[in-house]
Amino acid sequence: MKQQKAHYCFRQEAGSDVHKLYIYDDVSEYGTFDWWTWEYTESETSAEFFRKALAEIPESATVELHINSYGGSVKEGIAIYNQLKQKKCKEIVAYVDGFAYSIASVIMQAADRRIMGLGTSILIHNMWLSVAGNAAELRKAADDLDVLMESNRQIYMERVNITEDELIEMLNNETYLTPEQAVEMGFADEVDKAATPAPDMTQQLQQQLAQMRREMTAQKAFREEMKEFCRAKQKKDEDTDDEDDEETDDEDGTDGTGDTGSDDDGGDGTDEDTDDKDDEDDEDKKQKGTRKYKLAALIGSAAAQYLKER
Repeated sequence: MKQQKAHYCFRQEAGSDVHKLYIYDDVSEYGTFDWWTWEYTESETSAEFFRKALAEIPESATVELHINSYGGSVKEGIAIYNQLKQKKCKEIVAYVDGFAYSIASVIMQAADRRIMGLGTSILIHNMWLSVAGNAAELRKAADDLDVLMESNRQIYMERVNITEDELIEMLNNETYLTPEQAVEMGFADEVDKAATPAPDMTQQLQQQLAQMRREMTAQKAFREEMKEFCRAKQKKDEDTDDEDDEETDDEDGTDGTGDTGSDDDGGDGTDEDTDDKDDEDDEDKKQKGTRKYKLAALIGSAAAQYLKER
């Protein structure tokens, strides 16, 4: 008795109209062989399975085809490709999650948008088959393969931006393509970098370094401005002191005879000179203290204005 089993490789996102199909195995008409029933299980990568799955998807939906396959049956793969091309829906988007090799790379060409993930790759090559027979049959098999390959190349040629001669050479050489190379040649449309595992710390560090340099430059400019301000203020105070000294000399004392500060009794005036000198020293200290206080206040005011503007 044949055992009925249900296999589904498509999922619908909750609350959306996106249906996901998966080719996560070799493309094959048959599934694994069941020794209990002595029959093959249904293949979830067969053309028949895709026929049933696509029939359940409405025309208003978006189909996401996820691929991670080494390839497989050309017969099944070409049928899946054409089923996807004929499907009426909003959009078909193919995501290469791992490998899209051989016939799997052909199937992805049916999508409206072909997106390759980071670290993925594509392999294109000529198809091959196993054959047994006499010389005539072997020669005919080779000729048949040439016809099949000529037809198969047209699927690639609809999307790629290289010449057919270039494509033939790549197929003969069994060419692997990185995501960037696939996009450049037209085998894919874009590289999905949204799933980058870590942010670009280099750019952040460069921005922080640039900000630190701007801060250091601004601080250096501020120090130079303060030095220039202090030098100008000091020079102005010195000029003022010189003027005060000149006025003091004019007012201090001469009696018209050239004698200064002499006592009537002919003394040398030592005590009075000492007191005058002490008074002058006290006055100088007071003036210097006042200048320092004013200078500190001015510097503080300038610094506050600088920070406010920042």
